[in-house]
Amino acid sequence: MIAKDQAEKFAKEWVAAWNAHDLPEILSHYEEEFEMSSPAITKLSGDPSGTLKGKQAVAEYWAGALAKYPRLKFELLHVLRGANSVILIYKGVLGLSAEVFQFGASGKVAKACAHYDL
Repeated sequence: MIAKDQAEKFAKEWVAAWNAHDLPEILSHYEEEFEMSSPAITKLSGDPSGTLKGKQAVAEYWAGALAKYPRLKFELLHVLRGANSVILIYKGVLGLSAEVFQFGASGKVAKACAHYDL
């Protein structure tokens, strides 16, 4: 089980990195070969799978998202924790959002899945 203080620390650092638009700091939370799934990937990149693999692919996608939404800010609403995962519930540019982060053996995120109230 992920400790409550560990989950809250991750959440605060992750939100702060996004709100600062600090792409290297955002990416520091993820393993090199992590996988990201989101309906926004389909919307912004045109990839019908909604999934990107690897830091380089996700970095390019997120750089585009940060450029498209220069006022992007996340408001953290709640943190849930599981055995090997954390769910952040927040408000962002796409409205109410929930993101599931599954952690790998490295202690960094190996897989993330975003969900929106679209």
